Amino acid sequence: MGKPQLVILVLFILLLIGYFMFTRQDPELAGNNKQKGEAFLAENAGKEGVITTASGLQYIILTAGEGEKPTATSNVTVHYQGTSLDGKEFDSSYSRNAPATFPLNRVIAGRTEGVQLMPIGAKYRFFIHPDLGYGANGAGGAIGPHETLIFEVELISIQ
Repeated sequence: MGKPQLVILVLFILLLIGYFMFTRQDPELAGNNKQKGEAFLAENAGKEGVITTASGLQYIILTAGEGEKPTATSNVTVHYQGTSLDGKEFDSSYSRNAPATFPLNRVIAGRTEGVQLMPIGAKYRFFIHPDLGYGANGAGGAIGPHETLIFEVELISIQ
């Protein structure tokens, strides 16, 4: 084997090792996240103003809004903030000072379902079970496996 092939082989092996190190999951973390999330959602369901859908999505109406509601295939423009149960922000259009526009069916199921409940001008807070979020995989380092998410969403427009 020549030197260039050896270098390529070593790089390939290092990439494989890196991939498996960063994609393996900590079963203890996943279990803790799931347990904390389910306890939170069970308690949250009994709080005043919290509505729970058939899928288990929970939400609070912060501002009612009025008018048209989007469908799953609508393009929507929203302002939003996503946090974990401990309040750590992992994404926010507010932080970027620019609302986000996207096809509603291209986000996690909990946001797709929830935003369809909102008329234009409404602002809701969603409490999203991992089955309606990123599930067992999480999302990179920001969202752990089986993590319950909180999204505050303001529906600005429907295209």
